[in-house]
Amino acid sequence: MILHRVSKPALLPLAAVAASMAIGACSMGGVAPSSGLALAPGLSARMDQPGAVLDRAQAIGIINAYRATNGLPALISDPALDGTAQALATQYAQTGTPPSTPQDLAGMKLSAGYATFAETFSGWRNNPADAAGLRANATRAGVAVAFNPTSSYGIHWVLVLDQ
Repeated sequence: MILHRVSKPALLPLAAVAASMAIGACSMGGVAPSSGLALAPGLSARMDQPGAVLDRAQAIGIINAYRATNGLPALISDPALDGTAQALATQYAQTGTPPSTPQDLAGMKLSAGYATFAETFSGWRNNPADAAGLRANATRAGVAVAFNPTSSYGIHWVLVLDQ
C-alpha cells in the first residue's frame, strides 16, 4: 500500500485554482461552467432593489482572492474606510461627478452603472488601470455603494485602499 502525504504547500496551488474559478465566475453570469461553484449571494445581489445591503465581507473577499492569485497579501476590511467609501459613494451618486481620491489614501476605485458587486469587480479586473489599482500596495480597504434612481448611472461604487 502506498500512502501519499499532502503537505500544506501542495494545497496552495489548489487554493489558487479555486480562487481563480470563483473570480472567473464574476465574468460568466455568476457560475463557473461545470465547476459546481456558484457565486456568493452577496456578490450577485442587485443594489438597485429596495432594502439592498452590500455584503462588504464578500466584496473584500473576492478582491482578496484576486490579490492572492497575484501573490499579494489580503486586505483587511476597515470600518473607518467603509465610512469614507460610503461618504464618497453617496457624494458620487448625488452629484454624478467622480470624487477625487483623498490625499491620505493609497488608492481609490470608482464604478457606476453596474447593478452587482460581481459586475463591478469584473469591470475593475478587466481594465488594466483598475486591475493595477486592485493590486496596489495597501493593507486595509473599505467598500461602499450608493443608489440614486434619478442619476444617469443609478448605482455608484467606491473602493478605498490604505496602509
